[in-house]
Amino acid sequence: MGSGLFKKDFTLVVIGQIISLFGNAAIRFAMPLYLLNETGSSALFGTVTACAFIPAILLSPVGGIIADRVNKRNIMVILDFLTSIVILIFSLLLGRVELIVLVAVTMMFLYGIAGAYQPSVQASIPALVSQDNIMAANSVINTISSFSSLTGPVIGGILYSAYGLKPVLYVCIACFFVSAFMEIFIKIPFKKQAQDGSILHIAKEDLLRGLDFIRKDQPVIGKVLIITCGLNLFLAAMIVTGMPYIITEVLMPGSLQANKLCGYAEGALAAGGLAGGIFAGVFAGKLSVKKAGMLLTGCALSIFPVSIALVLPFPGITSYIIMAVCFFIIMVLSTIFTIQMLSFVQSVTPQDLTGKVMAVILAGSMCSQPLGNALYGIFFEICKGYEFAVILFAGVTSLIVAISSKNIFKKYDVE
Repeated sequence: MGSGLFKKDFTLVVIGQIISLFGNAAIRFAMPLYLLNETGSSALFGTVTACAFIPAILLSPVGGIIADRVNKRNIMVILDFLTSIVILIFSLLLGRVELIVLVAVTMMFLYGIAGAYQPSVQASIPALVSQDNIMAANSVINTISSFSSLTGPVIGGILYSAYGLKPVLYVCIACFFVSAFMEIFIKIPFKKQAQDGSILHIAKEDLLRGLDFIRKDQPVIGKVLIITCGLNLFLAAMIVTGMPYIITEVLMPGSLQANKLCGYAEGALAAGGLAGGIFAGVFAGKLSVKKAGMLLTGCALSIFPVSIALVLPFPGITSYIIMAVCFFIIMVLSTIFTIQMLSFVQSVTPQDLTGKVMAVILAGSMCSQPLGNALYGIFFEICKGYEFAVILFAGVTSLIVAISSKNIFKKYDVE
């Protein structure tokens, strides 16, 4: 069975995550970019990506409730198979159905499935590793997510630029199918909970238990959620919406290399997540939540050079490099913060509540991003020629949120 952290079942979860998260990264990169290339509209791009988040927000709590009442292995297997089928249907309908509607509906399905899927992965960690290995296990899962997000857009960008969207779709279909097959062999300890009343009553009671735990037992979790929502609204949404738009429509309009460079920029984000995950794993014992405000302040400050690069008369490739480096730094810092907070929540939450609490956190942290995606899409459309002002706004508002968080984090510590 193995020893230490990498026992058989956790190792299978890790391998399954490598494959499925690679597919997720590739499809989430290629599909919206295809829409942006075909329409050239940042407002439409932002609106569609915003709509995609809505099912994820709604289904995360459902996924958390199910994760505590159904074998988590079965959830992972079913949802990976379902994702493979959704992408296959999209590939068959491409060119036969209105593109905007097809992309919007498919992305809503994919994000919704991912929203229901992630609570099962997070809730399985305390069941598969010892208490002492929770931080290390989270670091491994997050590092895998970042590595997959690094290779997914880069390989997806190369395939997409050379051969179009269809090969990317086929690769993703294969990824989810293989991942689902591997996950069949995972054994996650599971104790069936008593069920009294209707499904809706059970769902309501389970969700209230998770919320009650956050409100009464660990109020710091609620405060962290508020801070995270603010940064998602002002910073993360700007990066998600602004990066592909700035590269393909501002820095290198009409360039055949723009889509490939867009993939590399997505890779820089993922590389930052990878570096942050490794750092968090190596220095797990030295991370203190009291200093979390400094991490968030660093994230906010790192966005200002991007705005400056768009004002100064730099060549497009120079501004592109500056943007990629800044986004890399943001991802390093934000990933350390995320792993730190996830480990804290998992360590203080009873196992029968882990799925519910993780679902509330995942859903809550995503709530503001759809609004941000839609707003930034409109902002970039309105401010054509003055994109630096939109990025400057993102930096200032994010800095205000980060500085406000320092007093909250000073009162707590994470062992």
